[in-house]
Amino acid sequence: MGKKIKKETESPPKDVFDPLTIESKKAATVVLMLNSPEEEILAKACEAIYRFALKGEENKATLLELGAVEPLTKLLTHEDKTVRRNATMIFGILSSNNDVKKLLRELDVMNSVIALLAPEEEVVIHEFASLCLANMSVEYTSKVQIFEHGGLEPLIRLLSSPDPDMKKNSIECIYNLVQDFQCRATFPELNAIPSILELLKSEYPVIQLLALKTLGIITNDKESRAMLRDNQGIDHLIKILETKELNDLHIEVLSVVANCLEDMDTVVLIQQTGGLKKLLTFAENSTIPDIQKNAAKAITVAAYNPENRKLFHEQEVEKCLVALLSSESDGTKIAASQAISAMCENSGSKDFFNHQGIPQLIQLLKSDNEEVREAAALALANLTTCNPANANAAAEADGIDPLISILSSKRDGAIANAATVLTNMAMQEALRVNIQNHDVMRALISPLRSTNTGVQSKAVLTIAATACDAEARTELRNAGGLEPLIELLHSKDDEVRRNASWAVMVCASDELTATELCKFGALDILEEVNLSVSRKNKFSEAAYNKLLNNHLPLKYSQTGYLSSSNIISDGFYDYGRINPGTKLLPLKDLCLQEPSDLRAVLLVNSKSSDVSPLPSTEDKSSDVGCGRSISSSSSLRRTSKEKTRKYSYHFSAGFGSPTEEKSEPSSGRNTALSKSATKEKGSRKVRGKKEEEKVKEEEEVTTVSKNIGEGSPDKEWYPPADPDFCVYEYEVTKSILPITNIKEQIEALAEYVAEKMGGTIPKEKLQDFSWELHISELKFQLKSNVVPIGQIKKGIFYHRALLFKALADKVGIGCSLVRGEYGRAWNEVKLMNESLKGVTGGLPPPEVYIVDLMFQPGRLIKLRSREADLYRFL
Repeated sequence: MGKKIKKETESPPKDVFDPLTIESKKAATVVLMLNSPEEEILAKACEAIYRFALKGEENKATLLELGAVEPLTKLLTHEDKTVRRNATMIFGILSSNNDVKKLLRELDVMNSVIALLAPEEEVVIHEFASLCLANMSVEYTSKVQIFEHGGLEPLIRLLSSPDPDMKKNSIECIYNLVQDFQCRATFPELNAIPSILELLKSEYPVIQLLALKTLGIITNDKESRAMLRDNQGIDHLIKILETKELNDLHIEVLSVVANCLEDMDTVVLIQQTGGLKKLLTFAENSTIPDIQKNAAKAITVAAYNPENRKLFHEQEVEKCLVALLSSESDGTKIAASQAISAMCENSGSKDFFNHQGIPQLIQLLKSDNEEVREAAALALANLTTCNPANANAAAEADGIDPLISILSSKRDGAIANAATVLTNMAMQEALRVNIQNHDVMRALISPLRSTNTGVQSKAVLTIAATACDAEARTELRNAGGLEPLIELLHSKDDEVRRNASWAVMVCASDELTATELCKFGALDILEEVNLSVSRKNKFSEAAYNKLLNNHLPLKYSQTGYLSSSNIISDGFYDYGRINPGTKLLPLKDLCLQEPSDLRAVLLVNSKSSDVSPLPSTEDKSSDVGCGRSISSSSSLRRTSKEKTRKYSYHFSAGFGSPTEEKSEPSSGRNTALSKSATKEKGSRKVRGKKEEEKVKEEEEVTTVSKNIGEGSPDKEWYPPADPDFCVYEYEVTKSILPITNIKEQIEALAEYVAEKMGGTIPKEKLQDFSWELHISELKFQLKSNVVPIGQIKKGIFYHRALLFKALADKVGIGCSLVRGEYGRAWNEVKLMNESLKGVTGGLPPPEVYIVDLMFQPGRLIKLRSREADLYRFL
């Protein structure tokens, strides 16, 4: 046997590194190992980092600072499955950190993560990749990236996975994604609803809840609702509602049902299976407030469809909603009120709530919760719209006070709804008076100043509805409501501007308010609005005309025209033409001005001033309202001059400077008569009483000058009286009114006016008619530019035309007043052409004539004829 020889061990190759086992206790060292080319090292480094990241948020932040994220992203596509799996697990954990999410978006790793959802990958990779996507999908930018890289389809596929974690992550990501409209629109194409419905059978509540929330989002689209219905989804939902053990899901189920009830087919389906009645009973009998709230919301959504409302009414849904109003939960009260608002579109429901519901809603108006008050006001607004019976019921339930108190609410919706209810109530006169008694105008000032256009619009509508009475308009003026109302005419919102114009039109129904509105610039604003094609509306035009028609001095000054429907009343004055944008001073200011070279302001006034002259001892038979007495028509002309002289100081008193004056006679005949009468009576009787009368006159003048002449702030100002105009009115009433033929009335009135204004003036002598000196003398005597029309005894075209219009309006003769150029003015009347009667088979249209007051007083000149042009123009 030979001797054994020991075999020599082979030495390792020189180019091979000896294996080294390292135990690292620093995360930084392990992060450096992520750049290793060795798969085993990469796998172990990733495993260590995964365990480190699981320990808390601080460790995730540390890994981010150490720069671990970027090398890890490269490992997501590594060839080795273990490395790829471990890296994916790390990102599933790290992606819950917001800073990591931000960096991942910048590194654009979404495509790599979505690729990990491929069917050939391991289940663990699917789980953590879907978790990463679920965390990332919270941000909008990440949603877009996931959708654009086709992430939705593989996520839907994973819903069928047997792994519950994978289902949870996938449905959570899908829930986040479908909140974006673009993603939701493509959802029906992927046929995901059957898979989501299967999740409702899961034993894990969190998966069921996420599935229901996802259905709640996607069923906002009609196509998805149809797919849910076709896949028996409604049955699934109703079964969950019937299962008491699943009551934690009932709230979300009702949310989905609410969306589905928007479709008539779904409502019919639920009704046929008895589900609708179950739903209503469930809502009424449930003890969980949120369930009641969502049930009411479901009814609200469905009730926007007319057919659904009809079905609900047949199922007596109103009883359920009224019961929910008594809930202790504010959320349920709000939802029930909103459902009542929706059901109000059904007339039968409206009638039902008249007997039940309105009192409860009125009580909710007193709630401390602003949202409850807003919802209750909305329900009442819909209930009372076009329904006087419900408006009465709201008033009878003492609803006016809480409604007015809501006008000072902090919620714009509550204010707008309360204003709407008050507007609906104010359509009835009895309720309107009741509302006005609650100081509603003052309460509306704050809403008028709101910055919310909805509040502004409803507030001005309420003013339009309640300002129908003079007292209400006075209250609005005193409360300072005209200025904010006028400001809304500037609004850029069409509805606000239109409603504000309507309110201004209503407020302009009396002359005093119309004057105030003009003072604050309403007319200028409306004129500007009406010049704009895009901003004007029918109400702005109507308001502009209404303002002018109730402020005739301004209308005549601006437009130079008064129609037959513009009746001149006491206090009217003709200032002359003014340019657009120029302010017309009030009569009081004009009266207190000193006389100047400006054109005389013509005043029409048949009322007495605040101090009346002493009654005549010789003539007390008849009173015509100017502090003087008239014995008979025949004596008027004889005594006109004497009485004018007797009361002349009262005109001066009205202007603030009492001076006794001698008025000029209207004609030579009257002058002679006046002088002779004075001589016959003047010696004995007058001498005997002369001193006594002089003392009385001095006392009266002193009183007048104190009360009016000095403009005492404690006394109400009155325009100057015009006794001569009173005489004219009396004489015209007595002599012309009894004439039955309208043409003869016009002719007689024209002759009368011409006589009082200096008689007939031949055309060739028009330049010699010295009316200017006469007017200047009157201005000097009266110490004012304002001259009462009755004082003028020498007048030309525009004096006579104004007097004719004023007297014609007093006796009911329809005529218009037109201002021309160079002192011309004329009156136009409409008369039927008697010769054409019966020729056309009906009444012919009236023809327009100009009334000659100058050259041939009483002559009627057909408009647009040569004679008419000669009368109107130089």
